[in-house]
Amino acid sequence: MSFLRPSALYQFLITCYSLRWMPCQSWVSLPWPSFEGLLRLLVVVLLWSLCAEIRHIPSSSMYPTLRVGDRVIIGRASYFIRRPAIRDIIIFRAPSQQPGFMEEEIFIKRIVAREGDLVEVHHGWLYVNGIAQHEDFIAERPTYVTNITYVPRGHVYVLGDNRNNSYDSHVWGPLPVKNIVGKYVMHCYRPSAI
Repeated sequence: MSFLRPSALYQFLITCYSLRWMPCQSWVSLPWPSFEGLLRLLVVVLLWSLCAEIRHIPSSSMYPTLRVGDRVIIGRASYFIRRPAIRDIIIFRAPSQQPGFMEEEIFIKRIVAREGDLVEVHHGWLYVNGIAQHEDFIAERPTYVTNITYVPRGHVYVLGDNRNNSYDSHVWGPLPVKNIVGKYVMHCYRPSAI
């Protein structure tokens, strides 16, 4: 007996009416922010823009940690408080000694050695101060060989996680710390594969 069953319109009207009495379900019942609330929001937005930024990943040099097209949040104030640490993922301006790159171009790599360290790559392993580094985050073992490189004061040695497909310190040497823009904090968007 379908004529005894309530219609869809009737169900909708009852549901809508009952939602009106639930807290925070209607925009009308929400209070408008005061001037002080808007001022606080403005301060938070300004601080966010000074301390963080969102960047996209244009290449596969950090694969599998970061993929092409990922959006990442960068903490710009991280290194005002502390020094760069080994295994930090950093964003930095291109080294000025490299031809073909403008100074404002940005790279993303992982710090593998700091000032005073000796770095070498051979037999598919990264050696820092003569100790082989066990890195579970790299795509594959490096197929290239480098000579022992001393990391001078005020510099770090950076490599991409995709070691065989990365333009990094094994090509152009240690990176000046003054070129560091910020530290990788987290993903905020990863495009889905089609």
